[in-house]
Amino acid sequence: MQVAIGTCGFAESQARTWEDFDLVEIQQTFYEPPRPATAAKWRASAPGRFFFTLKAWQLVTHPASSPTYRRLRTPLSERDRALAGAFRWNRVTRMAWTRTLEIAVTLEARAVLFQTPASFLPSTENLDNLQRFFTEIERPPGLRMVFEPRGEAWSDTLLRRLVGELGLVHAVDPFLRQPVGRGLRYFRLHGRPAYHYGYQYTDEDLKHLAGRLNRAWPNWVLFNNASMAEDARRFRRLLQSRM
Repeated sequence: MQVAIGTCGFAESQARTWEDFDLVEIQQTFYEPPRPATAAKWRASAPGRFFFTLKAWQLVTHPASSPTYRRLRTPLSERDRALAGAFRWNRVTRMAWTRTLEIAVTLEARAVLFQTPASFLPSTENLDNLQRFFTEIERPPGLRMVFEPRGEAWSDTLLRRLVGELGLVHAVDPFLRQPVGRGLRYFRLHGRPAYHYGYQYTDEDLKHLAGRLNRAWPNWVLFNNASMAEDARRFRRLLQSRM
């Protein structure tokens, strides 16, 4: 069984992250992509076995009304702000993808995560936007596109069609739902109940998580809670004890 374990963001020093985990999902790119030189330093300092994923810049996925824009440093005009988010294909989202992709290439990243807000529902307009965006963008070979929508409106039937047609990986919190589609399992753990980031996973939780792993396809398990590093190590020890 193939399992890679990591954290959403640098929970500890980079040296310890490189030593203890298999991957890290860069969060900084969601708020404001770093300079390519910064990403190059991360890649150069990490061991060869270690790999990166990253979140797409919020200008692609989130409207400018999102509170996360408080951390945006790039100046946007009111006209530009009106164009941001919801995968709309325009000069702002194209620029945002270019910046995201530049960091992905520099990191030699294996995946880009597109996490959408709860307000992003599967309306006809949003589905059309998704279709065009993932058809138009540059997609280097080997770089997976990972989609994590929120809410029950995104049914398994709809998502199965989308991931098949658009070549996406369905990211899930395994305590909320199971992923659809074939191939890579991309698990993001947001606490219990989901999005209670202060939660620490219990031993029983971690045993349940181990039972959700897929034996046929790779599993990337990323903890995204306050005790993410500690919980990730505990999960690794649990899996090692079963080998």
